[in-house]
Amino acid sequence: MNTTNPSELTGEIEAGCDNLSVKAKTWRDWLTLENRFMAPLLITSILLVGQLSFGFLESWSRTLMAIAVAVATELVLGRLFLGKFPHLASAYISGISVGILIRSPFIWPYAMCAAISIMSKYVLRRNDRHLWNPSNFGVSAMLFLYPAAVASLSIQWGNTLWPMIVVWGLGAMIIRRLKRFHICLTYVVSFVALAGARSWFTDSPFLANVAPLTGPMYQLFVFFMITDPKTTVRTKRGQCLVAFSVALVEMVLRLAEVIHAPYYALFIVGPIALMIEMQMEQSKAKVGRAEGQVNLADCASDCH
Repeated sequence: MNTTNPSELTGEIEAGCDNLSVKAKTWRDWLTLENRFMAPLLITSILLVGQLSFGFLESWSRTLMAIAVAVATELVLGRLFLGKFPHLASAYISGISVGILIRSPFIWPYAMCAAISIMSKYVLRRNDRHLWNPSNFGVSAMLFLYPAAVASLSIQWGNTLWPMIVVWGLGAMIIRRLKRFHICLTYVVSFVALAGARSWFTDSPFLANVAPLTGPMYQLFVFFMITDPKTTVRTKRGQCLVAFSVALVEMVLRLAEVIHAPYYALFIVGPIALMIEMQMEQSKAKVGRAEGQVNLADCASDCH
């Protein structure tokens, strides 16, 4: 007769439960999209809605080339700098952003902008973090360096509301799930309020100052550039403060008639905020180490 030790039986039951748990988790994973796929899903929906409704792309081929260059650059640099192939969601978002936001009669700006965007992640770093949102850096650099060859997307959604409702509705749900909706909300509220200030300063219609917010360019800016987890500060309060600061600097640049104000505002404010946060964290860590050494010295003194 076969006898089983109770402890062995308990172990088998626990192992079986663990296997069931793993199996259930696996099935749940299949049924639930991971967060890292949410942003690519959203930007793809913006691309499809915008192109199928208004044909806002320069061409499909140029957008696909920007995506391909961004992905290839990410793979090569990830392997060289990190020793592994990184996840490609970020590269896909950067490539598709470049394909939508850049306007040029030439092909090379799309490839160059995509490559510069990804390279900035690996070259311009501090404390093992990159400082600029990749597509914001690439687009800003191209607009500043090659103004005769490159322009930015300026198409609106037209007089129909449904494309904007679809994009904003889907975007709000996804960004809320990613726990970054407060950044979008702070920026949008700040933009509208500061549009009132611009209207007062320039004696221009309020709605004319708010109108840019309804364009597809701002959908990308609001949902992807200012919410990028890798290039935003860590605290919720700090993220809201940075979003307001971006809107404020953008207003100043618009009053100075700088055409590409939103890109340049984020280009200026984002890295400064990150470096301030890093400096504060280093100061806190230094104080913590000093206090620890004092406590150890006190303890040693008491022991003697």
